[in-house]
Amino acid sequence: MRNRPIPGSSGRVRAMRLLGDPVLHTPCETVTDFGPALSRLVEDLFATMYAARGVGLAANQVGVGLRVFVYDCPDDEDVRHVGHVVNPRLVETDGVTVRGPEGCLSLPGIEAGTERFDRAVVEGVDLLGAPVRVEGTGFFARCLQHECDHLAGTVYPDRLTGWRRARALRAARRAPWAGGAANGA
Repeated sequence: MRNRPIPGSSGRVRAMRLLGDPVLHTPCETVTDFGPALSRLVEDLFATMYAARGVGLAANQVGVGLRVFVYDCPDDEDVRHVGHVVNPRLVETDGVTVRGPEGCLSLPGIEAGTERFDRAVVEGVDLLGAPVRVEGTGFFARCLQHECDHLAGTVYPDRLTGWRRARALRAARRAPWAGGAANGA
């Protein structure tokens, strides 16, 4: 039995920012106000992530330039991880480097083999400012690294090189949602 509300159940779905939007390429600001607006943002992030059928979402993906992300992501053993991190720092990555398919809610319908470490540790705080430490392996580690990248102003095609990068950017330019904005990603 749950003794707390389902994340996002009181949130509203916000418009997703797409590749080419400057907010996705701008490092986010540190959160300093831990009031009701932050709680609403986290609820909205969960609602938006669930509506888009994602496993993670950073605040700048809905146009808010603050260091916050949410996740509801399985690891490779299918253990579900649900939470949020405010002012996250990727403090540790190790293990083998794995090139696996990676997508993004800001590049709908596009995937590319992206290298990520198989283990990641993120530290930050929760909505009340209490310290949190999140450790992930496998697919969940990929998610943690991906969301931290967003908050630094990086989207996963920025990590690609050669033909993988060219193919992903070409697909983004041709996508029905692009409107020509993906040219300079």
